[in-house]
Amino acid sequence: MASTNDLKNGLVLKLEGGQLWSVVEFQHVKPGKGPAFVRTKLKNVLSGKVVDKTFNAGVKVETATVDKRDMQFSYMDGDYFVFMDMDTYDQLMIDRKVVGDAANFLVEGFTAVVAQHEGEVLFVELPAAVELTIQETEPGVQGDRSTGGTKPATLETGHQIQVPLFITTGEKIKVDTRTSDYLGRVNS
Repeated sequence: MASTNDLKNGLVLKLEGGQLWSVVEFQHVKPGKGPAFVRTKLKNVLSGKVVDKTFNAGVKVETATVDKRDMQFSYMDGDYFVFMDMDTYDQLMIDRKVVGDAANFLVEGFTAVVAQHEGEVLFVELPAAVELTIQETEPGVQGDRSTGGTKPATLETGHQIQVPLFITTGEKIKVDTRTSDYLGRVNS
């Protein structure tokens, strides 16, 4: 249990029938008249739905223990991603539905944060940006400039993103894992 005065970003709360909600934002408000309260933005850990919720200041809320560990992606087994705990070398099979959009950026050997609550995998979290190789893209045309348009490119994971016209097949680029945006070339 924790008080609403102890809230911080990333804290996972157990609310309304045992649902898990992660604190995205919070703000303590002390109006000139009336009691203080805490305005929060909460994200449902399983569905990803974001809601605004207001709590009275000092109210007790139940926190959930979420175990976050760095795990290395090993290989695919049907619809399951197999991750290995780097400390214990235990393997964990995670369903594609739980991995979600992170699947677009996973290459063997990548390290991701796997969050579990009471043995159940909640989500897989990647770094904000990853480095991947362009598997296939149309060749650039003479006169293409860095300020020009974009073209589709397929990453080594099979995910397709938009890249500037001057990018070629085989180049290593940096990609934003939240938006699938091209962030720049990687100098080798």
